[in-house]
Amino acid sequence: MSTTARTVGVGLISVGWMGQLHSRAYRDVPIVYPELGITPKLVIAADTAPSRVEFAQNVLGFAEGTTDYREVLAHPDVEVVSICAPNFLHAEIGIAAAKAGKHFWIEKPVGRSYSETAAIEDAATEAGVITSIGYNYRHAPAVEHARTLIADGRLGRITNVRASFFSGYANEPNGALSWRFDRELAGSGVLADLFSHASDLCQYVVGPIAEINALTSTVYTERPKLEMGSGTHFAVIENGDMGPVENEDYAAALVRFGSEGPGSGAVGTIEASRVIVGPECGYQIEVYGTEGSVKWDFERMNELKVCLGRANAEQGYTTVNASPKHGDYSRFQPGPGNALGFDDLKTIEAKKFLLAVSGGPQENSNVHDAVSAAAIVTAAEVSAASGQWQKLDDIAGTTASRTA
Repeated sequence: MSTTARTVGVGLISVGWMGQLHSRAYRDVPIVYPELGITPKLVIAADTAPSRVEFAQNVLGFAEGTTDYREVLAHPDVEVVSICAPNFLHAEIGIAAAKAGKHFWIEKPVGRSYSETAAIEDAATEAGVITSIGYNYRHAPAVEHARTLIADGRLGRITNVRASFFSGYANEPNGALSWRFDRELAGSGVLADLFSHASDLCQYVVGPIAEINALTSTVYTERPKLEMGSGTHFAVIENGDMGPVENEDYAAALVRFGSEGPGSGAVGTIEASRVIVGPECGYQIEVYGTEGSVKWDFERMNELKVCLGRANAEQGYTTVNASPKHGDYSRFQPGPGNALGFDDLKTIEAKKFLLAVSGGPQENSNVHDAVSAAAIVTAAEVSAASGQWQKLDDIAGTTASRTA
């Protein structure tokens, strides 16, 4: 196998769970995709906690560490930056990364609002840097197969779509009042956190969303306070001082798809909850057409339910196991039934990002996708307050499925 060697210097900002996951993904790229000849070099990591800086150097393998993220952006050996800090720092760091000429991979939501996200888009566009967004679920081989079936017309004309993201990470009433429940720090609640994933998947698989009518609710209006940086949103605090939850726990919406994708003219529903009891990561999409349908659930991410044809002797769904014929599955496993996991999706995401940075195909999600997601979240909030349908402008440059 012939390769052209290329080393890419990596900087990391925030060494929490997601920062560690990005680091593992970078390290796996040359192993999983050796033919690309891309070798990420872990140059420098930043975190406000000195213990995490030490972890980045001693365990993750970064050559240098700092408590000031600006040193990451100023480092001459850093070409790409992973931004895994809390939401309220995304705009500040993302804009600074673009101005420093660093390509960046940033977790969602990219901004706390549409205006913040658009400001990051403007900075990245002006600087000409490559961006990638943490919409990792779209990289599941079963999802890629569903997208292909839909684009190829195997389901016929798409009529309706159902998507939901149900996660019970905040279903404990004494779950800590982390930054995720603070509007100043997080922006919206489940809309930005989970609903945005579901809307992104709908657009990636079916096509751009053109209109939305939404409602929201907050199930737990108070939670025990948590000192910033002392735990996660999974922490449970008994008999703590209570503080207000400032954003929504649940959201639901009716949507209409535009005329540009394979789902032209289709309608659908999107639903999300962070306080539900039962599903732990119940992220689902169902797409129905005049000739068939597909159903996928992240809790069984290596399976796709498929029904093709209206007049078959065998009615109902066939369970299709993800296999080397689907997406990037063959890079991880030799045959069907050998499951991929969450980390593998991040490795695929890292590969797409680094390939785009290296001048290859730009199959990565990008900041325009983030602006589209932010526009949907904003429209959902306006609709929930007014009870009225909201129209959405088409966002140029996204990776939404299209029929061009």
